[in-house]
Amino acid sequence: MDRSLGVYVHVPFCERVCPYCDFAVVATRRLAAAEEERYVAALLAELAGRGPLFAGRTLETIYFGGGTPALLRPASLARIVDALRRQFGGAPREVTLEANPSTLERGRLAAFREAGMDRLSLGVQSFDDATLKRLGRAHRAEEAHGALASARAAGFDNVSLDLIEGAPAQALGDVERDLDAALAFGPEHLSAYALTLEPGTPFAAAATKGRLAVPDDDVVAAMLERTHARLEAAGFARYEVSSWARPGRASLHNQRYWRRAPVLGLGVGAHSSEPPSAGAPYGARSANERSLAAWLARIEAGASATPPQRETPAAATARGEAAFLALRTRSGLDAAQFAAEFGAAPRHFFAEAIDALLALGLLSESAAGDLRPTARSWLFADTVATHFVAAPVDSAHTA
Repeated sequence: MDRSLGVYVHVPFCERVCPYCDFAVVATRRLAAAEEERYVAALLAELAGRGPLFAGRTLETIYFGGGTPALLRPASLARIVDALRRQFGGAPREVTLEANPSTLERGRLAAFREAGMDRLSLGVQSFDDATLKRLGRAHRAEEAHGALASARAAGFDNVSLDLIEGAPAQALGDVERDLDAALAFGPEHLSAYALTLEPGTPFAAAATKGRLAVPDDDVVAAMLERTHARLEAAGFARYEVSSWARPGRASLHNQRYWRRAPVLGLGVGAHSSEPPSAGAPYGARSANERSLAAWLARIEAGASATPPQRETPAAATARGEAAFLALRTRSGLDAAQFAAEFGAAPRHFFAEAIDALLALGLLSESAAGDLRPTARSWLFADTVATHFVAAPVDSAHTA
């Protein structure tokens, strides 16, 4: 039985809030020492309160995300890592730090490496200054190239780049040039995301008013298909809808989400995937407040063990999630493993959905009942998910 654990630590502070961002973030020009100390102390208090729920598990991954976690001093990150190791024991196999190509963060890379970070995820987004400006990013291409060089000089041999595709006024040729620059650096991992206009963001408001020109769906699809072709030709394997990696470099932490493996989320807006228990046979999901003030107030009042939102999924919900999350990955859904958890193979519960997706060319099915995404399905992950979320279930087999 897998007794591993992943921990996600959310740091909300950002030099600038990008107009497309829907994460729990707080704009701050410079993080004051007292503000940083208060936040780190609250994270450690939440760990003390939430940790017992995950007792007996061995720490496998730590992921510092944000916001901009690299705005924390290296000593603060090391303190959190040490606390996690004491709480759960063992040495994590992967410790990821998200960073931006700013001068401040770039200057700290060597110290971050010494503090225990062994994987760096750089939010480059584009190597084109005009695209970066339209995205509202704080850095420019020259800083991105400098940060990548500094990462190697600091000893990082596991570097991931993030790219955004479908940015305002972006053309296929712009994406080609971004890929040229990314491949010239030679990262171990690359994530490419289609720009999403999240409700409530400045970009969404501008689009509603007709003031934001973004490429249409067919152009974005061509961008993503070209990205896939270029990266596969360069030796990367697409192991998840938005992620490519060189052999042995797929993100261990990210894969936990697709496998529904336990993850303890700490900090503002963080989500946890709790392990199965007597009262929650398929685990539970919990979420923290998105407000920094509200989260700090709860933690500092001593209520760190009780996040404000917690949901225990029913069997039908858990089955649907197990199916569509697995089908976001190259390996797909293993029928035997699914049956071991839910009592029957996927087709027993999802025959209509499976047949519909087979007819659309969005799924393949083995003789053993294993389900795999097709090359075409990478562009229609949301369509695949909808079929399993909405799939009818035989009431005789619900729990």
